[in-house]
Amino acid sequence: MVAAEAETPRKVLPPAFRSFVWRILLFFVGSALCMGIVIPYNDDTLLSILGGDISGSGTGAASPYVIAMERLKIGGLPHLVNALIMTSIFSAGNGLLFAATRTLHGMSIEGHAPRFLSQCTKAGVPIWALAVSLSFCLLAFLQVNDSSAVVMTYLVDLVTCCQLLNYCFTAVTYRHFYSSLQKQGISRDDLPYKGRFQPYTSYFAMGGTVFMLLAGGYDLFLTGGWDVMWFFLDYGMIGFFIVALLGWKLFSRTKYVWPGTADISLGGLKGEIDAYEALCSADHQGEKNSLLDKLFN
Repeated sequence: MVAAEAETPRKVLPPAFRSFVWRILLFFVGSALCMGIVIPYNDDTLLSILGGDISGSGTGAASPYVIAMERLKIGGLPHLVNALIMTSIFSAGNGLLFAATRTLHGMSIEGHAPRFLSQCTKAGVPIWALAVSLSFCLLAFLQVNDSSAVVMTYLVDLVTCCQLLNYCFTAVTYRHFYSSLQKQGISRDDLPYKGRFQPYTSYFAMGGTVFMLLAGGYDLFLTGGWDVMWFFLDYGMIGFFIVALLGWKLFSRTKYVWPGTADISLGGLKGEIDAYEALCSADHQGEKNSLLDKLFN
């Protein structure tokens, strides 16, 4: 999604891809490891909040980070963690809003969504796609009331399944791209960025996401755990996706692009992209990278 908006994606994105793994290890894996050391999985406060025995479920109070800061008994630290959580929420929400808006705008241009969603302001903002995406943010108010918070939990469960499906078919799309490169005689060494251990990591991604999709509701199949509603929430999106895919193919009568058959030249558009990139690169020659760019890239 960001690649479509970057001025010079061939220059900007490879460093971002290379630093992505280290950022994940440092900020996500590292912080999760620290919290696992400080707060055990069977912590009484954590279990009580998540179980609804005390107030705070679904809020910052349920965060292991906040609980850890309270255990340290340093005044102000829990509030600082709450503030950091708020900035993280804002950052994630901003990124997701951007992705949703641009997805609707792109789908409208391709004829997969209503035409009015492709309308933009003079500044180039897809205003109607942005408005539709913003309207879904109002669902967050379901968390205010205890009874409506249950509905919010259901929606989060469905969205999680959608996200896993997205990751799975991102890997499938890459596998198709990889096959097209091979069959059309294009070396991956000629690309601006080449991921390691491909195509095996794409297989791992496909298998991992499918496993998580199928194992997400494993407790339903344990003794006494069956629940029709939760079965639908855990696995309903898989069936919906299959129906939506087949329905679209039958309705639009489009053909499936099999591995190796995709047009890598984009119908001749690649030449225009190359010329544009060369022009932008010439405009930015001589610019110095900042300290942060050198550190992370």
